[in-house]
Amino acid sequence: MIPFQFNVDIIDELEKAFPSYNLVTPLFVIDELKGLKNNKKSKIRVNASLALKIANSSKIEIKNIPLNKNESVDDALIRVSKVLATNDIDLKKRAKEKGIVVAYLRQKRYINIDGKL
Repeated sequence: MIPFQFNVDIIDELEKAFPSYNLVTPLFVIDELKGLKNNKKSKIRVNASLALKIANSSKIEIKNIPLNKNESVDDALIRVSKVLATNDIDLKKRAKEKGIVVAYLRQKRYINIDGKL
């Protein structure tokens, strides 16, 4: 939801940072965004709706990757990611510990990349 929170075109920035890779999101992330559309806070609902629009664009491939039994979305992201774009502090830390490249917004202006492919 970063593009809407900070007016940064994260898709364009990720394409520049990883030109030989395709942008992919698992279906379980889409499902989580759909759930956030029912949140009581209107800002979260709006951001989730806009994020779904981006996720359904031609620039992002949606893969049907199932969650394992009793697995959280964050656990599944750690399991399937080679590069993970997130600003979630705990998720960034876990990904770095697993050797996953992490892309995140820095100073609300640009994408920073931690790690190497």
